[in-house]
Order: sequence, then C-alpha cells, then structure tokens
Amino acid sequence: MASMRDIKRRKGSIQGTQQITKAMKLVSTVKLQRARASAERSKGYFTCMYETVNNILQRVGHIDHKYLTSGASAKKAVIVITGNRGLAGGYNSNVIKLVTRHQGWRKEDLELYCLGTKGREAFLRNGYHVMECDSEIVESPMYKDAAALCSRLLASFAEGEIGEIYLAYTGFKNTVSHIPTLLRLLPVETSGEEDFDDRETSAIMNFEPEDSEALDMLIPKYVTSLIYGALRESVASENGARMQAMDNATSNAEEIISDLTLKYNRARQGSITQELTEIIAGAEALG
Repeated sequence: MASMRDIKRRKGSIQGTQQITKAMKLVSTVKLQRARASAERSKGYFTCMYETVNNILQRVGHIDHKYLTSGASAKKAVIVITGNRGLAGGYNSNVIKLVTRHQGWRKEDLELYCLGTKGREAFLRNGYHVMECDSEIVESPMYKDAAALCSRLLASFAEGEIGEIYLAYTGFKNTVSHIPTLLRLLPVETSGEEDFDDRETSAIMNFEPEDSEALDMLIPKYVTSLIYGALRESVASENGARMQAMDNATSNAEEIISDLTLKYNRARQGSITQELTEIIAGAEALG
C-alpha cells in the first residue's frame, strides 16, 4: 500500500492538472461560441453555392471543360484541415484516418496540403508527401487565404500536374457532434438527375458569356467557398472537441481525487491506530 506521503503527492499533482483542464475548458468554451457563430452565419452561403453549382451543371449536359474532366495525371491533391494543438479528443486523428485509410488511394499518388501542424506531423511520420503546410490559416481563417490556395491548386490542375483535388475536414453539426468529411472539389461532382423533376432537368441553361468563360469565373469561386467554409466549420469543431475533452478530463480528475482522498484517510486512520497500539503496548510494558 502506498504511503501517506506518496498519496498526498499524487493527489496534489492531480489537483494541479485539474486546474489546467478547467482553464482550458473555459478558454475553449469562449472560442467555441465565437467560432460557432461565424460558422453558422457563413454556412448558408456555402451550402447555397454548392447546391447552385450542382444544379447548373446538371442542366447544361456535357461540357468539355478543364474543371469538369479528370486530368491525365494520377496524382491527387488533398487539402487536410487539422489543428495546431492536441488535447482535442479524436479531432485530429479522425481526419488523418479519413485520408490514410481511404480505399483505393495509394500513398505515392497523394500530394497533401496540410492546414494545421498536427496533420503535417502525422503524415510525414507515415511517409506521405506533404506539398505545403500552413499553420496560421487555421488560427484565423480568411477568405483571401482560401482564394490563394485555390489559385495554386487550379493552376496545377490546369497544367495537368494533378488529376483530382479533394478536401478533408471536420464538419460542425452541433457542440457534441463533429463529422469527418471528404469532398472531391475537382473535377466537379454533380448529383444524380433524380433529384429534379422532368420540367427542371429539361430546362434550357443559357450562358452569357460563353459557357467556358462562365465556368472559368464560377468554379474558382465555388472551390474557394468550399475551402473557406470547411475552415470555418473545422475551427468550430476543434474548439467543441477540445471543450468536451477537457470537460471529461476534469471529471476524471475529480474521480481520481475522491479515490485518493479515501485512500489517504484510510492510511491516516491506520497510522493513528498503529501509533495508539504502540503507545498502549509500551505503557503495559512499563507497568
């Protein structure tokens, strides 16, 4: 059985850890409130953009455009959004597993664009090719940063250096529900025609200017919007996951402290009993 000194030392250590987890929970709660409000304000726009582009592309039929057909290259560019810090439960690991365990993907065909240091560290450790890593963009996502990344990726796609572009992030559903999501950005995927009735699918879609010029303007905005929306949702998801993790850690620490307090009291009681027994035995010996 551990001594009273050891129990007291361990209890003090757990109490110190509990104070840290409480503070981290409070900080994450405040950050979550801001990030959640931002994600919810912008979600309507990005959802509408996604649905509108799919609607348009379903109605135009087959168009030979550089953003609608897979390139000759087998390379796949994957934008992976993770955090810069840990202690957020499975937030980082779930997104990483989404990429590493994807069926049909070969490691040598992937070119990773890591937004967040945790993703970069994990992929480099497992032998993946990391093209870029931007740790600042996930701290305070801005539309211009998403546009700059989109521009680089579209240039590589147009030049045939990559054949497909994917986005891996954590979707924010609510405070306790965060969904790892993988989207194909290019070539643009369209939903099945069964989502529309005959009147809608037969509607004529006219472009002004020409369809290729219109898509040249529309698709970059579409891809940028999805990247920026994913960044906003990921920030909210990370803070929600960290708040949950720190809340669980605080509760676990409380349970451990209660158990150690009970053990300490039992050890103290045993020590007092032993001292009394020795005193009585000594007094009887002297008598």
